[in-house]
Amino acid sequence: MKLFNIQKLAGLAVLLAGFVSGIYAQEKNDAIVIFNQGVELMKANDPKAIETFEKCIALCDQIGDSAADVKAKAVSVVPDLYYKKAFNLLKTDKNIPAAIAASKVTLRMAEKYNDPNVIASAEQLLVQAYTNMASDYINAKDNMKAILEFDSVLMINPEHLPSIYNKALMYRGMSNTEKFTETIDLYIGKLKAAGDESKLEQPNKVARDYFRVAGGKANQANKLSEAVELLTKASQYGLDNNLCYQFASVYNKQKKFDLAAEYAQKGLDMEKSTTPEDKAKYYYELGTAQAGKGDNATACETLKNAMYGPFLQAAKAQRTNMKCQ
Repeated sequence: MKLFNIQKLAGLAVLLAGFVSGIYAQEKNDAIVIFNQGVELMKANDPKAIETFEKCIALCDQIGDSAADVKAKAVSVVPDLYYKKAFNLLKTDKNIPAAIAASKVTLRMAEKYNDPNVIASAEQLLVQAYTNMASDYINAKDNMKAILEFDSVLMINPEHLPSIYNKALMYRGMSNTEKFTETIDLYIGKLKAAGDESKLEQPNKVARDYFRVAGGKANQANKLSEAVELLTKASQYGLDNNLCYQFASVYNKQKKFDLAAEYAQKGLDMEKSTTPEDKAKYYYELGTAQAGKGDNATACETLKNAMYGPFLQAAKAQRTNMKCQ
């Protein structure tokens, strides 16, 4: 459906009252007169057009079958008029709360008069209004209220993927690991079900980074078992160079040198940068693992490549302790 069915309204003809005797004919003529008043009010963009057409419909119901044609014409435009009001509140007036209220009324009236096109359009308008409201709450850093607005969208359309993804981001900002995991996994699952592989990289990275950062903090706090658990969770969303580095660091601390060497080499292979400073951290963990396995000669050569940036002093100290040449 178009945003507003202009052609339907513009082409609505004024009905002519007939010169027919009898009480029922007169009542029908009364309905026609009210209908024509509605048309004129509608052409003038007068909001009273809605109540005038509804008055016409009510009178037609009282009259019965003889006024069915008049009622049908009135019914054909009432949902559109409700939609136009809600649309203008959102798009022109930028009054989101009023637009939401008006859209709900539009939805009820479209359902009452069985207008599937207006039902669909009103739902779309509600989705946009709730999304705009959520954006306002995000800007105000009120994540919980933003989530409630996204939930309102999902009550209308459970498959509205942007709302699911944005909810995940809100939970991430609140450090609500359980809800973040549940929501991001739901989003990823729906993308997979839809076969939309091109959009999977971003949510996987978001989830991977979330658990990698948490694992890195656990590593810094020397909570090594917790760190491995978090990093393993991160790896469920794919492996990258930074995650490999964290694995190598934790495994070296746990003296699991084979695993540390494996992940350090993977991280080195995945690192896209060619600058020595960016590669130093992998060489440092790789050299540490090699030394832990007793391969000092290889470790001495590896640690040369770690002597850059923040790893310079640590790599230099290790080479001194191993009496590297």
